[in-house]
Amino acid sequence: MKIIIALLIFSVIIIIHELGHFLLAKKNGIIVLEFSLGMGPRLFSFDAGGTKYSLKLLPFGGSCMMLGEDGEEEGEGSFGSKSVWARISVVAAGPVFNFLLAFVLSIFIVGNIGYDVPIVLGVTEGYPAQEAGLQAGDRITKMNGKRIRLYREFSNYAYFHSGETVVFEYERDGKTYETTVEPILTDAGYKYGISGSVNYRQKTNVIQTLEYSAYEVYYWIDSTLQSLKMLVKGNVSLDDMSGPVGVVDAIGDTYEESKSEGTLYIWLNLLNIAILLTANLGVMNLLPIPALDGGRLVFLIAEAIRKKRVNPETEAKIHLAGLMLLLLLMVVVMMNDVKKILL
Repeated sequence: MKIIIALLIFSVIIIIHELGHFLLAKKNGIIVLEFSLGMGPRLFSFDAGGTKYSLKLLPFGGSCMMLGEDGEEEGEGSFGSKSVWARISVVAAGPVFNFLLAFVLSIFIVGNIGYDVPIVLGVTEGYPAQEAGLQAGDRITKMNGKRIRLYREFSNYAYFHSGETVVFEYERDGKTYETTVEPILTDAGYKYGISGSVNYRQKTNVIQTLEYSAYEVYYWIDSTLQSLKMLVKGNVSLDDMSGPVGVVDAIGDTYEESKSEGTLYIWLNLLNIAILLTANLGVMNLLPIPALDGGRLVFLIAEAIRKKRVNPETEAKIHLAGLMLLLLLMVVVMMNDVKKILL
């Protein structure tokens, strides 16, 4: 069951991503040769409107193949024949659609159970938070100037800035206060002595649902960027990364743990994973790495600035090299996932 659920989640996220490219390509008059879900040999396909729609063997990935996207065609209807801004819109549409999907899914979650409020539920006696004057009931609004709208943002800031002294801005009885808290090192890491919960939630009206759904998307984008920053700095290792196999395992665990809470919570928890994955895919695809959308955008932005296109053959070779490296990384991460599951 967990494999089926995971494939459904992956499929929806990938289709939405490729649909972004597809719709903007069609809008700009670019011929789409093939729209596919999966990779490898075709299992099933049909033609409609000049486009081949395919389902392929390997259930990870997808594509929206456009005429001339790698520079081999320059005629009418080709990718290269359109203006640089049209091409930028087509390439950027995939990640943008991922973020839009995250927003729509967030509406279902926030609309049903509200958002996790950054309220202090308690302070530990003798810890820095108590000594700094924080009390149960205080609502944290900023940490070192960074806006805090969700309890998870507080938790993330504490994790990604472990050991740092923090200037807290908080609200109490309608008034705003500020205090400085220096965490202390314990056996469980650096602690402020603040307790709260992601399960302490507040219901929302229609406007607030839209507002906090946007904050939800921002939270996942920010979490992904902060995680990448830690990866670049060497603060996380390969064992902290997960590929498709690890994600399938995590989805299965979430499904099993949610069954006792009822159907609604199964759906809400799976939607939460889908939001994480689609926001993550959007961010990762915008990284300036060859073969990814972000890598293509680098060349297009350079073209817009220089008023001259980079040699298409050179660009195609760079993207091919990037693709090979990405596939190698995927194999390494997948093997590591299998090793972690077996051990």
